[in-house]
Amino acid sequence: MTHVDLPTPRYRPTKAAHPENLKFYQVGSFAIGNRLVEEEFRSVQSEKDRFNSLTSGHRACQGCGEALGARYALDAAMDATDNKVVAVNATGCLEVFSTPYPETSWNLPWIHSLFGNAAAVATGVQAAYRAKGRDDIRVVAQGGDGGTVDIGFGPLSGMFERNDDVLYICYDNEAYMNTGVQRSGATPPAARTSTTQPVGERPGNEWGQGKNLPQIAIAHEIPYVATATVADLRDLEYKVRKAMSFRGARYIHVLVPCPLGWGTASHKTIHMARLATQSGIFPVYEAEYGEITSVSKIRRPVPVVEYLRPQRRFAHLFKKDADPTVLERLQAKADRNIRRYNLIDDETLDEFVKFEGEK
Repeated sequence: MTHVDLPTPRYRPTKAAHPENLKFYQVGSFAIGNRLVEEEFRSVQSEKDRFNSLTSGHRACQGCGEALGARYALDAAMDATDNKVVAVNATGCLEVFSTPYPETSWNLPWIHSLFGNAAAVATGVQAAYRAKGRDDIRVVAQGGDGGTVDIGFGPLSGMFERNDDVLYICYDNEAYMNTGVQRSGATPPAARTSTTQPVGERPGNEWGQGKNLPQIAIAHEIPYVATATVADLRDLEYKVRKAMSFRGARYIHVLVPCPLGWGTASHKTIHMARLATQSGIFPVYEAEYGEITSVSKIRRPVPVVEYLRPQRRFAHLFKKDADPTVLERLQAKADRNIRRYNLIDDETLDEFVKFEGEK
């Protein structure tokens, strides 16, 4: 597969200049402390003339992680391609809250597909532009975890096998939030949903079910696979821009907390996404052609219970009569991710162990 020349990205993480050495303040993403951010550190969202792919007027819930993720990702894709992107959207929350007929909040060419065929429709759009000799038009398909991990799994795998020139972005809120918070193939073990009630000997979602779709995408050995969260804007923008530098099938899996389905405060969305990464529950990494090429290290490790406790979907795990082994299993799941992806440096781990011992 070939690469596409892109403008110099605003931010490319390197050992020499990494924003983890800088403290950002939420003042339009321009300031570090009391001085302006240098050009290479500025995000697409900090630019007053950004494309604003998903504009105001949509019906997303307050604190919706998916609305944030879609705007961040599509604006970055538009920025990387001189505004030459067509978006294909699976049925789901993102489609419903952004396009209540006859209105729309999208500012770019946008097509609504069925729940399960966004990847196939995107393939057709890309093929049509290729037939017209328009290789400059890039196609982005997007859907939630239900339309990606479950209903759209077959067409997505076909897109990977054919290596179609499409970037597919999954906004993972870990359940079918639009239709009543039912379990999906991305729902974590022991989580409460409307179809996995916290009752019986094994309350919540069953263990051993579901799919690790980023790993399945890697197994297809497509040009580019990445995971990201809405907690790290620059990382997400960087990965979208990098994905657009490849030709062929690409996949980005973005964790987007849902205050309604998770039972969290609407102002805690970014915080919850950060806890997911810092606990090891959601590893963040990149892969090219079947090989993991980089991981985002955990900077401030936290125990899994710190991530689970604010969520009402896990409230049954903290009751007096709750089985303590469930929390132990969830911690073991996070620990396995940490070992598998080498998420914690030895020095950071030593500091965390020392801190926990002093508490």
